[in-house]
Amino acid sequence: MNMQWLEKLPWDILIIGSLTLGLAPFSPPHLIEKLGMLFNGTLGRPIDIFDLLMHGAFPALLLAKSLYSVTHLKPPADSQ
Repeated sequence: MNMQWLEKLPWDILIIGSLTLGLAPFSPPHLIEKLGMLFNGTLGRPIDIFDLLMHGAFPALLLAKSLYSVTHLKPPADSQ
């Protein structure tokens, strides 16, 4: 599978986006609240689904890029 788009995403943007949008508002974070609603089966209103997608996009992309980077490590170049 071609994942060049994921490789091109800058780490700093994903980390900053995850810390700001992923955790906003900070007491309690919407992402945690919406995930709780999802697991309880109460996530049904369109605004709640949009909220989950909006607050979860950066953390999901950061997780995907992290997993991809770990599973596709390139061997170090020989120094000879």
